[in-house]
Amino acid sequence: MDGQFDVIVIGSGPSGASVAHRLAPAGKRILLIERGGYLPRSRANWDAQTVFVDGAYQAKETWYGRNGDSFHPGLHYCVGSNSKVYGAALFRMRERDFGELRHKAGVSPAWPLGYEDFEPYYAEAELLFHVHGQRCEDPTEPPASGPFPYPPVSHKPRIQELHDSLAKDGLHPFHLPLGILLDEKDGRAGPTSTCIRCDAFDGFPCLLNGKADAQVVCVDPALAAYPNLALLTNAYVSRLDTDATGRTVTDVIVRRDGKEERFRGATAVVACGALSTALLLLRSASDRHPDGLANGCGLVGRNYMRHDQSVLMALMLEPNDTVFQKTLAVSDFYFGSDDWDFPLGLIQMCATSHGAQIRGEALPRWLEWLPKAPFKAMARRSMDFWLSSEDLPRPENRIRYDGDRVILEIVESDLEAHRRLRKKLKQILSGAGFRPVLLERRFYFGLDIPIGGTAHQAGRARFGIDPATSVLDLDCRAHELDNLYVADASFFPSIAAVNPTLTVIANALRVADRIKERLK
Repeated sequence: MDGQFDVIVIGSGPSGASVAHRLAPAGKRILLIERGGYLPRSRANWDAQTVFVDGAYQAKETWYGRNGDSFHPGLHYCVGSNSKVYGAALFRMRERDFGELRHKAGVSPAWPLGYEDFEPYYAEAELLFHVHGQRCEDPTEPPASGPFPYPPVSHKPRIQELHDSLAKDGLHPFHLPLGILLDEKDGRAGPTSTCIRCDAFDGFPCLLNGKADAQVVCVDPALAAYPNLALLTNAYVSRLDTDATGRTVTDVIVRRDGKEERFRGATAVVACGALSTALLLLRSASDRHPDGLANGCGLVGRNYMRHDQSVLMALMLEPNDTVFQKTLAVSDFYFGSDDWDFPLGLIQMCATSHGAQIRGEALPRWLEWLPKAPFKAMARRSMDFWLSSEDLPRPENRIRYDGDRVILEIVESDLEAHRRLRKKLKQILSGAGFRPVLLERRFYFGLDIPIGGTAHQAGRARFGIDPATSVLDLDCRAHELDNLYVADASFFPSIAAVNPTLTVIANALRVADRIKERLK
């Protein structure tokens, strides 16, 4: 493979894949670098024991918390990155999320660009990732220039019953916007024969490529259509080198098959995921950038955000045999409630619990001999919810190196808003006549959510106007370098309380357009 390219994109997740997909038609030589390879497609993709309990597809790395305890981060090094196991809930941030928003625990800062700057790219991102949804159901939904590109995924009977009960109580449940490859029949979306295991959604790679992940909708189609795009897999980018002035990235240093390789590009785009992007910039320290590349302001690695999250399993009196229950969400408490003047967050359905997951959470290793049947029975009576509240940016929440170790320092935020949101869930389910017992599902992606759960990672290289208070400019180009862009969620000044992936994709398309102008 020739080592000279017009653009080198590091990372093949939703951000890097979207940049490569957008730039490929321009005819320039583009190299997309992925740390891992293609995720194997096998029956194990749908096995809860393999995916959740054993963490078979999770990165085999050990990181450390601020107190020295070790953990395995919830990262996935493969083509498509974390999108191979995401739940494909693709929300636009609310219009108010782009402005300053006051919380009981502090202030969520305003973005230097407004919702109107992202709206056209949101529309393109929804089309690219096959988002199914219904406008005007969500009471906090921002204005849109058109309908969703695909109709909503219809509720199954048990979920429709919940929807109707919540609506009767004055709430506004709505169809969850989902990126999924479906047939459209009679104006309603339903699983195709190629997506027959839609219960295996959150956390599972789709064996039949029925999920709209970055590999399926961006990488593979672009590689097939454009010979000017090349993919380099199983390639770890160890550092970025600059010229003598420190203003231009000249070389991308890759370790592959035990050897070091160098690739040169006129433009470098870092899209490793917010955590790994910060680590790459810190590894790239030099005489001109002694504290890390683009880190003159000292903010690379800081302001880590990832949502205050709970996965709750409601045990019901009646069985719930729904195969695909991830179709409903409630945002009535997103910006506050009748008894709380501050934002609470979002309630959405989660994929169906499996007996192996519940058993893995409940039992220590030395009790693995206990029978599986009770846990399967528990799963059959479960209804599952994912709750997200906004995590505020704090400089002390950061990722850094301590010698050879990666340290992820997190000071737990004030969780009062999230506790109130959990209480609201129990109230609305009880009001709907479900009389649930709520159990916390802390074992997700094979780990505890609190520190290892990095699914909604954002921040650590925020964008802004002032180089003293931001790493990137408004085009997500590093203030201190002429040809270095960051296209993942690192640029977020705040994280709102909705899943960040659609915003990441929309911004990646926006950044790609700026790079396209540069290439001309």
